[in-house]
Amino acid sequence: MPQPTLDASIFKAYDIRGIVPATLNVEVAAALGRAFGEAAWAAGERTVAVGRDGRLSGPGLAQALMRGLVDAGLEVIDIGAVTTPMLYFAASTLCHSGIQITGSHNPKDYNGFKMVLAGRAIYGEEIQALRRAMEAGFGPARAGGRVRTQDVFAAYRDRIVSDIRLARPMKIVVDCGNGIAGASAPAILRAIGCEVTELFSEVDGDFPNHHPDPSKPENLRDLIAALAAGDAERGLAFDGDGDRLGIVTRAGHNIFPDRQLLLVARDVLSRVPGGTIVYDVKCTQRLAPAIEAAGGVPLMFRTGHSLIKAKMREVNSPLGGEMSGHIFFKERWYGFDDGTYAGCRLLEILSRSADASAELEALPTSFSTPELNVACAEGEPHRLTAALQAAAQAQFSGAARINTIDGVRIDWPDGFGLIRASNTTPVLVLRFEGQSEAALARIEHDMLALLRRVKPDAVVGAAAH
Repeated sequence: MPQPTLDASIFKAYDIRGIVPATLNVEVAAALGRAFGEAAWAAGERTVAVGRDGRLSGPGLAQALMRGLVDAGLEVIDIGAVTTPMLYFAASTLCHSGIQITGSHNPKDYNGFKMVLAGRAIYGEEIQALRRAMEAGFGPARAGGRVRTQDVFAAYRDRIVSDIRLARPMKIVVDCGNGIAGASAPAILRAIGCEVTELFSEVDGDFPNHHPDPSKPENLRDLIAALAAGDAERGLAFDGDGDRLGIVTRAGHNIFPDRQLLLVARDVLSRVPGGTIVYDVKCTQRLAPAIEAAGGVPLMFRTGHSLIKAKMREVNSPLGGEMSGHIFFKERWYGFDDGTYAGCRLLEILSRSADASAELEALPTSFSTPELNVACAEGEPHRLTAALQAAAQAQFSGAARINTIDGVRIDWPDGFGLIRASNTTPVLVLRFEGQSEAALARIEHDMLALLRRVKPDAVVGAAAH
């Protein structure tokens, strides 16, 4: 196997992601397959599932990746073009390890790899260890490797249908944004008893209608228009690889993921009293009191799907979530993030109400900014957050609660501000929330002043994925 030239920037905190073919190509994929295969072999694993999303570069990268895994002597289960949650499902039911080839919500020329090794999503140092193995090169191929194909859709659909009970039929609109969820989510939603109007279900890696990222309001315009034009009571939107969910009410209001988590937490805690609910530092200040009021224990943790899943395992949490739209169900499910399953669970809860939109609109809300970004040089964001943490202690100690688990989050009685380093791109991520418009304005002013103490040239703009 030829040794590829590696760009260290593709090895992120909780996945591998790059631009095809500039920083990520078939040689990199093959070397990753061999490195992951050797790590799997050392862990006693002999079988790895491989899936891919609908990106145009996926088939070529998949073939190369599987070649590397076979050279490590492993049996590879090729499950084809599937959502990332369907790969996680395969790695929970057919074997214990898997790799999904996906660019997630990044632009169409990106692709990458999300990895599960021996039942755990790998991240951090484990991903860097794969890089070092790829740089060192490999000896002769190990005998015995092979590839077999298996379709997991029927088993995945049936597992969800057996779990979900709608109290009444629901009429919904589903926007898959030409991502891979279009090949499975509408059929599953019909199977649980929904009447489904589909938008952009045809899988097309060029994403010709809008980008499949429901965290961006502009990507929900078609869904909001379809709800206004018809009589559906709910809109669901999926991201490019199907692990994140957007929810829109009949009135066109976006129910952000931290409010989705609040609704689901109440339901889960009714069956798991005292459960610990894990959520990331971007989530609303109103979430912790609501979890406590429902009889649960709130636990705020670092942003990152692999990091949240690892913390959930550590504390035996029945439920976790991120502001980005990842919701992780352990109660009644496998603990991985799954946009389709999360949508079904939310619909199950909402079907018990005669007016599901009213229930969503009644969730506690605040005034907040969208996610904002400050572009930085490569490596600069983490240096800046260390400086911000020190400056925050000096400026706000005693007046507010300062959390430094992931960047710096400062909580006042009437809102919070967050500045953290992205784990995927060289930017600072900013988010501000206030329980009144005046509180939001004050918090934004104070946090931007703090930022400019350590980066005077900071230019704040909308987050761009």
